[in-house]
Amino acid sequence: MRSTAVRRTALAASAAALALLVTACGGSSDDGSGDSASDKAGGSSESTQAGKTAAGKALTSADLTKAALVQADVKSGTLTEKVPAKDDIAQAKVTSEDAACAPLAYLQSGSYVGKPAATVKRTWKGDAAKPAAGASEEEQFLAALDLEQAIITLASYADGGAEQAMKDLNTAAEKCAAGFSYTVAGTATKAANVVTTAAPEGADEALALTVNVDADGVKAPMKAVILRKGATVVYLPAANFAAGATGKDFDFPTELVDAQLAKLS
Repeated sequence: MRSTAVRRTALAASAAALALLVTACGGSSDDGSGDSASDKAGGSSESTQAGKTAAGKALTSADLTKAALVQADVKSGTLTEKVPAKDDIAQAKVTSEDAACAPLAYLQSGSYVGKPAATVKRTWKGDAAKPAAGASEEEQFLAALDLEQAIITLASYADGGAEQAMKDLNTAAEKCAAGFSYTVAGTATKAANVVTTAAPEGADEALALTVNVDADGVKAPMKAVILRKGATVVYLPAANFAAGATGKDFDFPTELVDAQLAKLS
């Protein structure tokens, strides 16, 4: 890996990944289980879906663990259930220059909005693309980076907190569409813009976003889907390292959304 172009690619990819999945790919508990809870509880292009259903009773940590994805639920990639607590980025370590954009900063860092009664976190890594025959050294390197990584956080809320979290995210997506700056565990990141895209069906509310992040001169796309089913909100941000290096678009891993909705239904 000696060429200047390849080294630049590695640097850009690392910068893009850092904003979401290097500094924030961990769990949310002290025991490394990827689960945490107080256990006190027993959008689309149009932002939210019509006829949304009111949230019900908050789920406990045990309930969320049953609803969270396991390896057998996904068709490809590697799903991690026991995420090291040392890698967790607590909400308190995430700040935004504009308070209105804080919900997006939490989303980008793999955290959640508001104060849920219980949370469970998983991570997923897709399968790398195979380089074409006769590919150059740099093309081979980019092929190795051409995979998606995602954080899946299930958060259950009491007293209408799930609906409020969705409202806050929709408001932030609108107010911060022209971009925002945020800091995750001391690392500053600039989001060039926020684009609301078509969200999946099947949830009580849904929102899909693409946040284009400045990464060493490249506009690196990072995508997220947020779903509400009853009192539970699923935060699912994803990034592709090759897209972080080149700025090209990538396909969001919709199989995670489909699988998670099926388990919450």
